[in-house]
Amino acid sequence: MEPAPITVGLDGSAESLAAALWAADEADRRGLELRLLHAWVLLAGEPATGLPPDKYQNYWAKRIVRAAATAVYERHHDLSVTEDFVAEEPEAALLNAAVSSTMVVLGSRGLERLESFFLGDISLQVAGRAARPVVLVRASADRARALAGPSEGGVVAGVSLHGPCDSVLQFAFEAAAARGVPLRVVHGCPLPVQAYAPWGVDPDVAGEISKEASEKLSRAVQPWSERNPGVMTTSTVRLGSPARAVLGAAEDGDLLVIGRRKHHPPVAPRLGNVAQACVHHARCPVAVVPHD
Repeated sequence: MEPAPITVGLDGSAESLAAALWAADEADRRGLELRLLHAWVLLAGEPATGLPPDKYQNYWAKRIVRAAATAVYERHHDLSVTEDFVAEEPEAALLNAAVSSTMVVLGSRGLERLESFFLGDISLQVAGRAARPVVLVRASADRARALAGPSEGGVVAGVSLHGPCDSVLQFAFEAAAARGVPLRVVHGCPLPVQAYAPWGVDPDVAGEISKEASEKLSRAVQPWSERNPGVMTTSTVRLGSPARAVLGAAEDGDLLVIGRRKHHPPVAPRLGNVAQACVHHARCPVAVVPHD
């Protein structure tokens, strides 16, 4: 069975081009095919007559994908690339594509535009529902990394200890191994009310909480470290806000990996608080990995 491709969704924005270049780099590292997907519900079939190119209904769709393919080939001459045009709404097309992909890569605006925060966008909807990991890439982050060169920050994985985290750790270890960089696994542990005293945080209570969380984190990471001896791994527990802990650790990272529950109450948001904070504020690409 052939390995599944990496699929990138294209809409003609600077963010989606950044996503295509990031996805091309990742496909090259992993020896995978890259699929460039553009979805538009009004896509037409191939014209039966020789219309001028600019009069063809799919002209701009073809131009968007061709521009991305050209940029990819300039960076990776021998990469296997397929161009896919789907006559569906983008969200539905991407969710369907995710089923047969190793991962889906999409552009993300972070908080640069207020409407993307208040109204949400396709990237967030897909990240919250896809069957496979979704990587969100910001155009500014891609340009900064390209100019600065490889970062020493490596891969950072934000892990919750309130349930299984094997899917998150597997993705993080694979990403670190493909890059040949260290992996930092971080758990943010909020302090309970009893940890606070009139003069501040009780060091004995905080120390006990930190010790217990560190032992639990080590047990979760150990099997994956043993399976990936070539990946230099550190595990850290940071007391306080989980979102702040993960974002702080990823400040100089190349990739931040976080989890998202597959199953949740109908009225609950599809992305939890920590995932939302990371998607909107992280400077590096963010991989959202579904887990049980």
